[in-house]
Formats: sequence, C-alpha cells, structure tokens
Amino acid sequence: MGQATSSCQRFLHYAFDYETPKTLVVPSTAVGVVFRFTQLLVLLYLVGYVCVVQKAYQDMDSVVSTVTTKVKGYAIINGSAHTHRPQFGDVADYVIPSQGDKSFFVLTNMIVTTNQTVSHCPEDPQPSSICSEDSDCPTGLSDLRGNGVRTGLCVNFSNTIQTCEVISWCPLEKDTGPPEPALIDAAENFTLLIKNSVTYPKFNFHRRNIMPHVNMSYLKRCEFNSTTDPDCPIFRLQQMVSDAGEEFKEMAVKGGVLGIVIDWTCDLDWWAGQCNPKYSFQRLDNNKNKEVAPGYNFRFAKYYKTPEGEESRTLIKAYGIRFEVIVIGIAGKFGIIPTIVNLGATLTFLSLVPTVTDWILLTCTKKRHFYSKHKTTHLRDEDDENKESMTMGTSYGTQ
Repeated sequence: MGQATSSCQRFLHYAFDYETPKTLVVPSTAVGVVFRFTQLLVLLYLVGYVCVVQKAYQDMDSVVSTVTTKVKGYAIINGSAHTHRPQFGDVADYVIPSQGDKSFFVLTNMIVTTNQTVSHCPEDPQPSSICSEDSDCPTGLSDLRGNGVRTGLCVNFSNTIQTCEVISWCPLEKDTGPPEPALIDAAENFTLLIKNSVTYPKFNFHRRNIMPHVNMSYLKRCEFNSTTDPDCPIFRLQQMVSDAGEEFKEMAVKGGVLGIVIDWTCDLDWWAGQCNPKYSFQRLDNNKNKEVAPGYNFRFAKYYKTPEGEESRTLIKAYGIRFEVIVIGIAGKFGIIPTIVNLGATLTFLSLVPTVTDWILLTCTKKRHFYSKHKTTHLRDEDDENKESMTMGTSYGTQ
C-alpha cells in the first residue's frame, strides 16, 4: 500500500510540479566569449546569407517570355562568283523556318543531288547490297540502311562491283562528306534581330529587350557588343559564334547548335529600372567526338515537273547552325510572409544559443561539476517552502 502511495505521489509531482527559470551568473570570460560569438554567427547568417545572398525576405516569380527573330543577309556560294551563272541566295533561301521563331536554322553548307526521278538504279555498295547473282537480292526487301526497295536483280554498279537494283529516287545521293571550306561561309555576316518581351505576373511587371530609349535610327546602325553596345538587339552571327568560343568557318562546315541565353534575373525592390537583359552564348551540341555523327544536318527536297509531266526533284543535304534562343530569369520583391518566416527561423536559432553554451559549460569546462551542482536547485519541505522543483536559467559574464 505504501509503495502505491509513493508511486502516486511521484506521478503527481512529475505531472504538476512547476519549474521556473532563475538567472545563474557564471564569471567565466571564455564561456561568455563562446556565447556572444555564437550569437554573432547567427546574426551574420541572417544578415549576410539570408538577406544579402539569398534575399529570402523577397517573394519570387519566374519569367514568362515570348521571342520573335528576324535574320537579314545574302551570300554568293563559294566558287560561283566568277562563273557565267553565279549562285546567289538571301535569307529566304538560307534561313529555315522563315517566319522567325525562337529556334531557327541558317544554312552554311550542302550536298546537292539534282534531277532525281523515281526509277531503277543500282544500290550504293555496302556489305548488305553487294551481290554476285539475282538470288542475292530478294524482291521487295527494304534495307533500312539502303536507299530503296529491291527489284530482285543484281546489276553492275561499276566495272568491278555488282549491287542489288532498287526502286528509288535516282540517281542516288553521293554523300562523300560536306565540302570544305563551307559553300556559304559568308553567312557569318548575316545579322539577327531578337525581339523579346517578358512578364513577371505576380508583380505585374513587363519589359522588352528593346529599351525605351531605342529608336529606328539607332536600330539601323547599332550592332550588339557586350562592352560598347550591350543594349542593341541586333547580333552578327560570326560574333555570337566567337563569343561561344567557336570559329564560324569551322563550325559552318558540318554545322552545330548554338544557344543564345537571355537572362532576366532582377531585383524589383530598388533597381526595377535597371532590370535589363544579359546575353550570353554557348555551343549546345557536344562536339568532342568529331568523328561520330558530328555537327547538325538534315535533308529536304525541291520538286519540279519536267516538260513531259514527270515529277523530279533536287535533293539537298543541308549543313548549318541551329540557333536556340533560351530565356531564363527570376525576379524578387519584398514580401511580408517570407520576411516573417525567416525572422522566426532566426529567432529560433538565437534561442538555441544558450542551450549550446550550457552544453559547453557542463561538458568542456574544468568546473563543470561545480556548475552542474548549482544549475538546478530543489526546494524541500524542511526549507519551509512548498515542495516544488525550480530550474534556473543561465547568463554568462565576468561578475
């Protein structure tokens, strides 16, 4: 019975005893320095990292953007200038698509196969198409690495080689590699106009890359330069490729992919008027292995009708530079909610400083047993006080 009463009393004391903090002054310079230094670290974190670096007191919004482009320029194909029929072209011939999207292709080199018609011709020599008799060429077989559907005949490709005959656009393309130097390397002098409008919907903020002070007279004579003319929205192709660390004449031979990055990262609290785009350029395709599938190319055809009504075409394997306009950006503006959240987090960190210092005091100091003895005072009935436990707080100094 006595044990039950004692257990009940212990439970009541555990449940209902009241603890109140009491200041304990520790005359230790070392512990005081640790306490203030830890507080200083928390405040530096709040001011230096949270406020200055992360700007965590701001609401953030991502950019919404639209881009249109227009390329201008013309060129004569290399080697044709002094012939009786020079081959001349402008952006309608060399820029695909012509309507001006944020992604476009500029033709710089090509392999042209003219006067193709649907007929019978020998397949190009390769291990699967070389034959010695008709039985080596199953009728109707379509070799995915070939150029057409087999007719079942083994015919002469040359005086020494026989290949399977196919139904295809004949004569077949002779792809021995792109010409060097590139046929249209004069495209380096083409210019590109970028019109970019951005919005930060959360802040109802709108901006264009064509600045308010820009007029038509300025646009007719300006050319972008990151140092001398960073506001001009007109770019020379050669300069963009050079800023990406590449040589235009080299890149023009086999083609490639170039990124035009427009960065609209802005602080709208104090410098909204200075929210201007920052341009950078980089090659996006991996050109380290120049032997396996290098550059960028595709095929397209132009179709004609012969006087006899037969359809023919000119096949063009086009090499060139594909330009991708990439718009990125985040804007920040003061917000009361993130400010309160981060202030509360900082106060929480500050409240942990005494706990850290107490641990050092009771664990790492020479007088830790003495401090531990005075850390908590228990008041008993024989002290003419109500029976209660009192836990003391601690302050640090040199009193």
